[in-house]
Amino acid sequence: MGYAAALHEAAPGIRLVLSLDPDHMPWGPRSPQAVRERVLAGARAALELRPDAVVIACNTASVHGLDAVRDELEPDVPVVGTVPAIRPAAAAGGPVAVWATAATTASDYLQGLLEAFATGTLTHRVAALGLAEAVESGDLDRVDACIAAAAAATPGGIRALVLGCTHYGLVESRIAAAVGPGVTIFDSPHAVARQTLRRLGLDPSAAPVASGSAPDSTDSTDSTDSTDNPVEAVLLSGRPGRLPAALAAYPAGARLLGAQASRTRRAPTLRP
Repeated sequence: MGYAAALHEAAPGIRLVLSLDPDHMPWGPRSPQAVRERVLAGARAALELRPDAVVIACNTASVHGLDAVRDELEPDVPVVGTVPAIRPAAAAGGPVAVWATAATTASDYLQGLLEAFATGTLTHRVAALGLAEAVESGDLDRVDACIAAAAAATPGGIRALVLGCTHYGLVESRIAAAVGPGVTIFDSPHAVARQTLRRLGLDPSAAPVASGSAPDSTDSTDSTDSTDNPVEAVLLSGRPGRLPAALAAYPAGARLLGAQASRTRRAPTLRP
């Protein structure tokens, strides 16, 4: 939801199709082929609504499904994936910790990113066990317990923390409080929003620029007019539906929950 909020913040006129896959979550333990099939299924379902672009707002889905979706949809429909913000974190100076799911933490993909963008920077991979699932549940006590466990597993002295799962940005301020004021948190929704606008041929200059996020960048109160409803449709494993009520636990989710009614004004439609 943080990526959808970033897209709406970058271009308030954009209409969003939010495609979730609750029937098959979590994806982390699934095989690469199974994830690829689920990502393709979600993209094909969204095509019924004629999107102008597809945003795969999940690191696991981007690793295993981005190329397959691009092969099928491009050049007619541009496809944008997500990558953890390791490069800007390493450029800002280490030591750097990367919080991710257990599957991503142990993946060759993450190792390749570290080798490509953090050579010479001390990095630590930390499995934030259960945090993505806790965020999805909306149980903030459970969220805080998972954050506390991940913070305890993070070596002292880090200067930067990369959020390696797109769920984590929804609770960024809680993570910031757990790791302390000397740690800059790096996430990628604003970079993804800018890249999406570029692929749509729109001006990305108005999109927020945040190489290291402020603690409340995605977990804060938004001043957007509540009558400006960006959500055109919600798909749940391909079926029309509504966003999970648990998202109300997070400001970005609450804004989107309040914006599920579609409007008649036509603007670019995206699938984050």
